[in-house]
Amino acid sequence: MAMGVCELLWLKIILDDLKIRWEGPMRLYCDNKSAISIAHNPVQHDRTKHIEVDRHFITEKLDRGLICTPFVSTKDQVADVLIKGLPNNVFQDLISELGMEDIHSPT
Repeated sequence: MAMGVCELLWLKIILDDLKIRWEGPMRLYCDNKSAISIAHNPVQHDRTKHIEVDRHFITEKLDRGLICTPFVSTKDQVADVLIKGLPNNVFQDLISELGMEDIHSPT
């Protein structure tokens, strides 16, 4: 999640250099409710010690209003088509959302 925030901040700098104004927070969609909860919760738990620096970085950007982390369910996560093996029906739905077509599927 911290790498995604870094990428968003980098894109914001690029947009500013191109004189494109981005109003409001940039959205980092996440399909992990636990990660969203940890980012928003200021309480430190024993199980999150190894991600303490990343959590503080993300929390700071959330508090400043630079980013927001809306939840997206796994079935609606379009990027999964590029990184996971999916059942055929889910694969077909996601590539159709991307405007792609399966050249090997029977027509």
